[in-house]
Amino acid sequence: MKLLIINGPNLNLLGKREPEIYGSLTFEQYFDELKIKYPIIDLEYFQSNIEGELINKLHEVGFLYDGIILNAGAYTHTSIAIADAIAAIKTPVIEVHISNVHAREEFRHHSYLSKNCAGIIVGFGIDGYRLAVESFLKA
Repeated sequence: MKLLIINGPNLNLLGKREPEIYGSLTFEQYFDELKIKYPIIDLEYFQSNIEGELINKLHEVGFLYDGIILNAGAYTHTSIAIADAIAAIKTPVIEVHISNVHAREEFRHHSYLSKNCAGIIVGFGIDGYRLAVESFLKA
């Protein structure tokens, strides 16, 4: 099984950015833990703060991989282009958010991506990525 985790803008700052919301672990540290926990999965990671790079990565792997786990950050609430990219590919995408976006500012309550995703995991902290991996394993 081949899975790709894609993180969008500002998620490169995990471990430093608002630790009361996002925790103190860097994503690279957490990703290393995931790779150890799931040695049978070919697990890859990509992060970009640039919308077009996220779209290009979805296009690049969206017909080849078994699953994509996507935390598009703030682009979730603004990017019709990322939503269209998800709709255009065959690989299923699970949308993940570390915080409970519905308990935050009102503009975060709407996702342009959700309707094109296989599922959504919201508010379980960084462990949401593991839950998404487990979801693909059970599919």
